[in-house]
Amino acid sequence: MKNVPKDETNNAEMITISRSEYEALKEQTSEQSRQIEWLMQQIRLGQKKRFGSSSERMQEEVMEQLSLLFNEAEAYTQAEQPEKTEVAAHTRKKRSGSLEEILPDNVPVEVVEHRLPEEERICSACDTVMQEIGKEVRRTLVIVPAQVKIREDWYFSYACQTCKAEALETPVLKTQKDKPVISGSFASPEAIAHIMTQKFVMGSPLYRQEQELNRSGVMLSRQTMSSWILRAAEDWLKPVYDQLHRQLVQRSVLHADETTLQVLREPGKTAQAKSYMWLYRTGGDTGQPIVLYEYRPDRKAENPKRFLEGFSGYLHADGYQGYYTLPENITVVGCWAHARRKFDEAVNSLPKSEQKESSAIVGQQYCSKLFAIEEKLKDLSTEERYTKRLELEKPVLDAFLAWAQTKKAAPKSALGKALHYLQEQWPHLTQYLKDGRLELSNNRAERSIKPFVMGRKNFLFANTPNGAQGSAVMFSLIGTAKENNLDPYRYLVYVLTTAPNLDQTQQDWVTQLLPENAPEQCRVPHSQRKCEE
Repeated sequence: MKNVPKDETNNAEMITISRSEYEALKEQTSEQSRQIEWLMQQIRLGQKKRFGSSSERMQEEVMEQLSLLFNEAEAYTQAEQPEKTEVAAHTRKKRSGSLEEILPDNVPVEVVEHRLPEEERICSACDTVMQEIGKEVRRTLVIVPAQVKIREDWYFSYACQTCKAEALETPVLKTQKDKPVISGSFASPEAIAHIMTQKFVMGSPLYRQEQELNRSGVMLSRQTMSSWILRAAEDWLKPVYDQLHRQLVQRSVLHADETTLQVLREPGKTAQAKSYMWLYRTGGDTGQPIVLYEYRPDRKAENPKRFLEGFSGYLHADGYQGYYTLPENITVVGCWAHARRKFDEAVNSLPKSEQKESSAIVGQQYCSKLFAIEEKLKDLSTEERYTKRLELEKPVLDAFLAWAQTKKAAPKSALGKALHYLQEQWPHLTQYLKDGRLELSNNRAERSIKPFVMGRKNFLFANTPNGAQGSAVMFSLIGTAKENNLDPYRYLVYVLTTAPNLDQTQQDWVTQLLPENAPEQCRVPHSQRKCEE
């Protein structure tokens, strides 16, 4: 076998190309590598969103492993480390399975007695009838589905029989009638309130309610139910909504958020086009919270500007640029939950073997540190929280920004997006330091808009703009009722029963219907409130 010299072998495998071709291939390979890495990040993020926990809090063991990283704060700020604050341990009471603890006090008790007939109580020893000496009681919980019945209101008339006998003009008295919730309809406040709460609290669309009623023999169509709730919302709930709106813009701390909604018959738009449901609510500084939704066909910045006309103060919001065109008397406060989410996504876009040593997890830890400090300050007064934030959180913020300015990442990478969001939003993210009433995140608004998002998964879309705005009114009153510890069904029954009989010529007639003035029977018992929390 002939040996081929080494040099000849190498020369046979070598291909000569120009410098320009080499540089082009090198750039093409680098671009392909970046695309592959980006696609791998999207796959890992998709797997995390589908199968992983939705919580963005860092695991305790990871926090412990990375705790030394916070020594960087000293290098950037030369600030003293804050003293540790001891927090008393909290233990949750184990829920009991007894009826006394899971039910309110006013639940009726039905007693069913089981006795032996006399012929079966004959003593086998002396043939005399045995007498009762005791009983054994077994208690069970009975749940009866929604009952359907007809209520007849009889309004009696009265006449003077003496005058009638003497052929005089006979006086007649009639019992005053309560005005119906919908004139000419057999709908009752209880029926309308039930349909509303089933849809907007329990997430049961009208077609499902129709099927359930039909199975019970009640042939009530979804069209009739839709007509009832929209008419009641327009006549009696909308005035309450408008009054709550007037009160909302008088507050000085608000939250805002928005989400998509599909409206099938929107003029000038296709059925697949996006419309929006906007949410505005009060902050945690009030004992009478207000939660209001508004339907709009688009996401233009004019929407919050118009809705918040007359408002002056702080507005918590996410990074949507439309909020930053609001008048100067409205200060937009950024959301650290959104910033943390960006770094959380950057961490989860990496292979697990690379996460602990990554810059992304350092950014995530800075965010988690802020939330940890804020948790310890939640029970302080407004003035104390303001002071403590400057003492404990301001050094962390300064160190975080200094650290972020030293980091570079590809703009389209998850880390690059997180760093860009952080630095772009920084002036708004630090606004919460100005007032102890402000919050670190806009999670309060996100929690309030979640019932609509969950309901949307069931009813999917609205048919018309009027239906969408009617839904906004009903979601608003139900959300405000829940925030004020009212039972939505009982509160709606109260409004729909009381409103038609009020003197609407009086300027403040609607004040009686506000959640803050609802009667005691509308309130959720304290024991049930704890269970919901």
